[in-house]
Amino acid sequence: MSETPPETPDFDAMTRDIAEVPAVEVIVTVAVNLMSAAAVKLGLTEEGDTHKDLDEARKLVHALAGLLDASATEISSFHAAPLRDGLKSLQLAFREASLVPDEPGQGPGEKYTGPVYG
Repeated sequence: MSETPPETPDFDAMTRDIAEVPAVEVIVTVAVNLMSAAAVKLGLTEEGDTHKDLDEARKLVHALAGLLDASATEISSFHAAPLRDGLKSLQLAFREASLVPDEPGQGPGEKYTGPVYG
């Protein structure tokens, strides 16, 4: 019985593929991935508290806010508005999940968005 070696990825093709993706699409994709990961760490998925980790959620929400702040003028309001809405929802969920609430303006990402109130 002969074993076939595992296929190696075609890195040249992968590089060409990413080169064809518009920057806006890359930014939005990264933002959505950060949102999804933050939702998991906030316990907002079907598994609930199984993967809940507020320290990790704080980092993800903060990174998302920084990305949106830095790219707001580059991605147009068509893309930015729903991402900002999602960010605010995550910030509110974080505030609700925290046993010791942050001071207004000190929550994750509020450095970029300003205080978020429930």
